[in-house]
Amino acid sequence: MSDLMIEADRVSKSFGSVRALDEVSVAVPRGKVLGLLGHNGAGKTTLVNVLTTLLPPSSGTARVAGYDVGQQCHQVRARIGLTGQFAAVDEQLSGLDNLVLIARLLGATSREARARAAELLETFGLTDAARRPARTYSGGMRRRLDLSASLVGRPDVIFLDEPTTGLDPASRMGMWEIVQKLVGDGTTVLLTTQYLDEADRLADSITVLSAGRVVASGTAAELKAQVGKRTVVVTLADSTDAEGAVAALKRAGLQPVRDEARHAVTTPVERSAELAVVVRALDEAGIEVGELALTEPTLDDVYLTMAAAA
Repeated sequence: MSDLMIEADRVSKSFGSVRALDEVSVAVPRGKVLGLLGHNGAGKTTLVNVLTTLLPPSSGTARVAGYDVGQQCHQVRARIGLTGQFAAVDEQLSGLDNLVLIARLLGATSREARARAAELLETFGLTDAARRPARTYSGGMRRRLDLSASLVGRPDVIFLDEPTTGLDPASRMGMWEIVQKLVGDGTTVLLTTQYLDEADRLADSITVLSAGRVVASGTAAELKAQVGKRTVVVTLADSTDAEGAVAALKRAGLQPVRDEARHAVTTPVERSAELAVVVRALDEAGIEVGELALTEPTLDDVYLTMAAAA
């Protein structure tokens, strides 16, 4: 069996005259996380729906866990879990009963269902609330219960469609820790998100969608390298030294510019080792530095640059 757990080859999906996906290709190895970035309407959820057999592709092919999503739907569904943008639990049932119901529908005996439910409730920190109706849960608790429900069948592949939307920072970080544990245990994850820090934290590779097309793909480091160089920001002890600092850095072969708002001088560099060049040039010019920082491009820069160019 191929080590690729998710494969999409030039998948397109049209709704009448609207082309929601335009020859999208992705590949996710076993035990890895693919982060799918894009604005609302970029095609993220449509791709998830195709890969989870909820929508047939208009053209192209896709395989999940080695099975064709169009021809082998039942085999695919038996091996995946899906958490959508909104919690899909039955709010009238308790957390325990939600999970037991799903386990029973998947063919577990009553004893097996209750054991699996108890295991998941403990893993997700919901044991104390196990017998409370889900409607009394906080937003973060409902999302954890929803993710628990998608794991009842011990899936090989998990699709998380904006799983932390609307959560407070503490709940988001809690979800991140859970996802990292799943991946550590060998689960493959496709994560759609609009939170760039989330993709930076969790994803082994990232695909950026815009208007249904892939506009960039690679690791976070590779994508950042495409959009710009590192930048050294020099905050001067004496703001009147700005002109002298610019001249000194130019003599060192750099391309500095003044940042008057911050009383600083900034200059792009190819390598972090050039930080020493900056320090030496300013020291030789007798200019005192108040603060020195090396900044990297962010995924925000990547997304804005790639989406604008699409």
